[in-house]
Amino acid sequence: MTWIVAFIAAALAFGLLDAMWLGWAGENFYRPRLGDMLADSFRMGPALVFYAAYIAAIVWFAVRPGLAGGLGAAALNGALLGAICYATYDLTNQATLKQWSTTVTITDICWGAFATAVAATVATFAASKLA
Repeated sequence: MTWIVAFIAAALAFGLLDAMWLGWAGENFYRPRLGDMLADSFRMGPALVFYAAYIAAIVWFAVRPGLAGGLGAAALNGALLGAICYATYDLTNQATLKQWSTTVTITDICWGAFATAVAATVATFAASKLA
């Protein structure tokens, strides 16, 4: 039951944060910097695969150690996971695409660290209290 609660809590926390961020940043931050590289419309299939895998990674790499070491451990591991995952995407794009914004890379890495740390902390708290 602990892992189900952790997964649901992480999904809700990360999903809410990312929906708010992408709802604003899509048109106001990403489109001005990435322009034609962005798809005309959102593709739900790949997004759902990403979110399912990423939430599972949050639970395994941040919530699990957080349940043993406390909320600080969950937040730290979440921040590290988020930073490295988002850095993988952005730095690969920066290395392989003709044009990629350094501002996008830095912002994305910070966002990934923050959102993943919050989701991991919320999920750890929920799992420790509700499961």
